[in-house]
Amino acid sequence: MILSPTEYNVYYQPYVGLTTNPKDCVDGMRQNLSNVVKFYRSLPKEKLDFAYANGKWTVKDILMHCINAERIFSYRALRIARQDKTPMAGFEQDDYVVAANAKNRSIDSLLNEYITLRNTSIVLFESFTNEQLKSIGTASNSSISARAIGYIISGHENHHINVIKERYL
Repeated sequence: MILSPTEYNVYYQPYVGLTTNPKDCVDGMRQNLSNVVKFYRSLPKEKLDFAYANGKWTVKDILMHCINAERIFSYRALRIARQDKTPMAGFEQDDYVVAANAKNRSIDSLLNEYITLRNTSIVLFESFTNEQLKSIGTASNSSISARAIGYIISGHENHHINVIKERYL
């Protein structure tokens, strides 16, 4: 399945454009899992708690942010695929990062959480029928399909890996 631009807000286009597999969101999530883990495991230990400027997230904060976002996105996809028409509010990502306290966690702990979450997200998206994947709901005041969320999850992580490569290394 190729994603239609009518299935998501244009705000998400940069993430959709960075998806690992533009033909299948679940395969993209599978491919991204190994890429993301390999990337974070390759980083020098001294870079994990580094922020390139005052007030910016550390590398571990970024990984925690991706974990938080995937949880929220997967929950949204579940509600949309199950035909819950209740609009879903946005979330304040900075509040989540501060409250998550990633600085007090090891990279192994964060990666274990990421791997576990990604595997459950894959199982969730595999359970959706093609019709459920195409279902449209409302999140953050915009229409979005369940399958668009699958693409956004992978692309969002790739975006943050690019930021780390450009500004942190």
